[in-house]
Formats: sequence, C-alpha cells, structure tokens
Amino acid sequence: MTPQREEAERWMRLAKRDQAALSALLNTVDPAVACFHAQQAAEKALKAVMCLHGLEFCRTHDLEALASMLKDIDVVPPMDEHHLRCLTPYAVEFRCDDEAMHLISGDAAGRVISSLLAWAEEDIASHRDTL
Repeated sequence: MTPQREEAERWMRLAKRDQAALSALLNTVDPAVACFHAQQAAEKALKAVMCLHGLEFCRTHDLEALASMLKDIDVVPPMDEHHLRCLTPYAVEFRCDDEAMHLISGDAAGRVISSLLAWAEEDIASHRDTL
C-alpha cells in the first residue's frame, strides 16, 4: 500500500468518526453542534481524496477551496458548492458562537455527508488496483 493510500484511508476513518458523531447528535442538541461534525466529516473526506490524487493542501476549513482544488484535476465532488458553502462556517465561526445562524438543517447536512463519504470511498476503492 502506498503512503498516499494509507493517508487517504486515515482521513476516511476520521471522516466516518465525525459522521457517526453527526448522526448521534442530530435532533438531540443545537443543530450547530451537529453541523460542526458534518463540516469536519466533509473536510476530511475531501482531504482523503486529495491525498489519494497526490494533491497537497494547506491547513484550511474552506470546503469550497478544497473542492475547487479537486475540480482542477477533474475530480468533482457529488454536491453543488452551495452545500459546501453552508457547512464551512460551522468549522470555526459557529463553533464559538452561542447564537449561531442555521445555514443548513441537520438532516440536509446528514444527506450531504452520506453522499460525500460514499463518493470518497468509491474513489478510493477505484484506485485500489492502481496504487
């Protein structure tokens, strides 16, 4: 197994951990808390695919910027930028705000994350024989 694949799989394990936290928190706490984990899962899934394709990334929570880097090499995430734009503020801005705006519902965030993680896992699986 290549170092890129090992790192991609590590990012996916972390993304799945955040997805599980999102699922556990839906409808039990303030949606901003659950959406923080949605943003984290999305960020880690995008970074997993980036690792697999040999893309370097800086420390950022900007989901649109990460998706744009993937699009530059014709690897396109399965959702429109609007969903990514709605999730990005939950990484920092809303995490420390006790009156966070709600840009996306917990259920919608869950659907976005399920789709994104399935896409990332499929991309990783499709590279199994080439790496």
